[in-house]
Amino acid sequence: MDIVIADKSHIRYASLICDTIEASAKVRGTGIAKRTPEYIISKIENGNAVIALEGDKFAGFCYIEAWGHEKFVANSGLIVHPDFRNMGLAKKIKKTIFDHSRQKYPDAKIFGITTGLAVMKINYELGYRPVTFSELTDDPTFWKGCQTCKNYDILQRTQQKMCLCTGMMYDPEEKEKAEEKHPYNSKVLQRLKNIKQNLFLKNKKPSKDSVIPLEEGYISLKKVMNKLKGNNK
Repeated sequence: MDIVIADKSHIRYASLICDTIEASAKVRGTGIAKRTPEYIISKIENGNAVIALEGDKFAGFCYIEAWGHEKFVANSGLIVHPDFRNMGLAKKIKKTIFDHSRQKYPDAKIFGITTGLAVMKINYELGYRPVTFSELTDDPTFWKGCQTCKNYDILQRTQQKMCLCTGMMYDPEEKEKAEEKHPYNSKVLQRLKNIKQNLFLKNKKPSKDSVIPLEEGYISLKKVMNKLKGNNK
């Protein structure tokens, strides 16, 4: 398995990459911003993508987006082809695109938004921490990309303050301070996901977290976020 910085020789995989991302979102039943082959090609041509190949067979992909005059960088579109899942490939791709981002944009804050607990775990191991949406880039182009997600109405209803996705960020300045990293806690992240689903998804059956009033829900979300950050207030 080879994981390399994508170049023009890999443009032929653009349509397959888009199809794989869309199919994965349908299977999981989660929202995801759709991308066109032309958009994927632009990332490849700019040297802002990595691709995993088994010989000539497509195995996985991820790309870089820069926002706010390159003050913020996002590693987006992480996907593994179904034939190569459950092999630890997503983690390897994520590490490769993360290292590429750090080298190409050394002073940028690297962030992402995701509903996937597996991706959150990988992010934790790379040094990301959970953050509120207000700490992410305010570049309107980034948020415009969410319009193709089926959960975009939630982002609108909350005035762009939160959605089903959880924001996570790697700040190189904080990393240099060598602060103690808060340990990964899958149960807390799952509870965060459950609360968001109960708050925002229509016609969803209640879980053990119950469907709670909006104001109480925001309070619960704040408590969970504080716990994730290691702040018990």
